[in-house]
Amino acid sequence: MALETKGGNWDDLKVRVASGAVMAAIGVAAILAGGVWFQMLAVFVTAVMVWECWIMIRGASPTSGMLLAAAVASILSAQVFGGTQSNNFYALFLAVPIIGAVVLDRERITFFIFALAIQIAGYGLVHFRIDYGFTWLIWLVSIVVVTDIAGYFAGKSLGGPKFWPAISPKKTWSGTIGGWIGAALVGILFMQMTNAGWSIVVLSVVISFAGQMGDIAESALKRRQGVKDSSALIPGHGGLFDRFDALLGASLFMLAVASLFNVPGVAF
Repeated sequence: MALETKGGNWDDLKVRVASGAVMAAIGVAAILAGGVWFQMLAVFVTAVMVWECWIMIRGASPTSGMLLAAAVASILSAQVFGGTQSNNFYALFLAVPIIGAVVLDRERITFFIFALAIQIAGYGLVHFRIDYGFTWLIWLVSIVVVTDIAGYFAGKSLGGPKFWPAISPKKTWSGTIGGWIGAALVGILFMQMTNAGWSIVVLSVVISFAGQMGDIAESALKRRQGVKDSSALIPGHGGLFDRFDALLGASLFMLAVASLFNVPGVAF
């Protein structure tokens, strides 16, 4: 997701808002429903993002990418049916990255890293919904969404120095910091609504930054491949990878934290 951007043109706002509203409605409904509904949405989005990563690297060869996406969907669907109880399940995450790396004649390591990271992040989101519950996942998603919105308006309004011009020329420090402030406000709101302590405010800001780094990572991939968007699936937004890159970064960070530490501050 964008944290961005330089001041000036607001022409894309209406299309962005309309498409964003549809995606938000689908996402919230799936999170609220939980169970197989959220899991299958996560599987679909994860598989499409692997396909988008493939076509960005390989160019005009979407068919083989679809086969890899289907393999990703098959592997992650094991979560729906309880297949994660097997130790062999996690080893399957390596299948698509390895196959893709063997087939590709360039950017093999790049595809391997991104395909693996996308799958792990998708798995993490489903894991969070099952084990931590609705409120916890809404908190995580809210941080990413508010970071994006606050960063967009701060960057458009204030402009200023670029955050990382070599990788993402449009992103500004004003947008970046605006995103942190928005995330802190989300943390304060959930602190008031739940039993979480002040640690949730700090964690919200750190997750916001992790999401921004997910956005930067995808921007670096697009810049390296010479493409503007990961695909053209969503009007005004590009592809699913363009919209969910920050959520991937946030999910990977929180999966690492939850794996290494007990997180009582977000045990709502």
